[in-house]
Amino acid sequence: MPALRPAAKGAALLLLAAGLTACSVLAVSGDRTPISDRPTVRPPRQVLLSASQRLDDAGGARVQTVEEGPAGRRSASGTVTWGAHDAAELTVTDELGTGRLRGRDGVLDLGYAGAAPRTAGRDRAESLDPRAVPGGQTGWAGGWITGLLSNPGGSARTMALAGKLTPLGGEELNGGTVAHYRGAAPVADYFGAEEGLSPARLNEMLDYYARRGVGTVEYDFWVAPGDRLLRVRSTVRGASGAVVTTTDIAEGAEPAEGATDGPTDESAAGPTAGPTAGTTAGPSAGPAVAPSTGPSAGPTRAG
Repeated sequence: MPALRPAAKGAALLLLAAGLTACSVLAVSGDRTPISDRPTVRPPRQVLLSASQRLDDAGGARVQTVEEGPAGRRSASGTVTWGAHDAAELTVTDELGTGRLRGRDGVLDLGYAGAAPRTAGRDRAESLDPRAVPGGQTGWAGGWITGLLSNPGGSARTMALAGKLTPLGGEELNGGTVAHYRGAAPVADYFGAEEGLSPARLNEMLDYYARRGVGTVEYDFWVAPGDRLLRVRSTVRGASGAVVTTTDIAEGAEPAEGATDGPTDESAAGPTAGPTAGTTAGPSAGPAVAPSTGPSAGPTRAG
């Protein structure tokens, strides 16, 4: 094979460099190697663990979540805080109409116009889901309510510990270039890596997904410079189809004192540019199951 001419070799190197830049964007840390002074490339696991820790340290966020699946579309928007004191102020829109989900220090209530609010403790959050089995059961109902009340960075940590991670390159989101990562893990591995799950709750969750033919949990994460987690999307495929849940995140928001604006067709895209489809996931906040065709459009690929 003839050797490349200098011009051709230079062009090939430029193409290779461009490809590597697009694929490793934001996986590059501020650290420098001692000899070359070039930035070091960080593995996806480190990026997701750092992003999860940053959001945990922020103590709260404004979120917009959209879930689409065989049972239809539902959404939520508002603020969630965690840490020494947990709180939530969210507007939800589902098959019962538009309601308000509030939580403070483990006490929850969900009310819709013209109806008295339903209340529950944090350990019974799933009983507030309109799609839960009647009777106020404490078992797992898919994680919609639990996920809305949780730190959305929890899924990044869990997937970093339990899943196979794939960097998908750089994409444009919210006016900037972000790194897109995808993780997948067997259901038992994913939930087994979550902190704070009792054996009874873990068994409930595994049984829930097994009865629906779900063997794998898949998540996508969009991380901006500084390890800022901007978007989380879970995709769960079962016997009846797929449920896609997307949460857009603006970290550090304080709880709202009054009403929060519910997402509309235009505003359901998140704090600055909302989800096209939508679970949020935090500790003990598993992805919902159900068929959605998935998001109608994802972020534009940058390279």
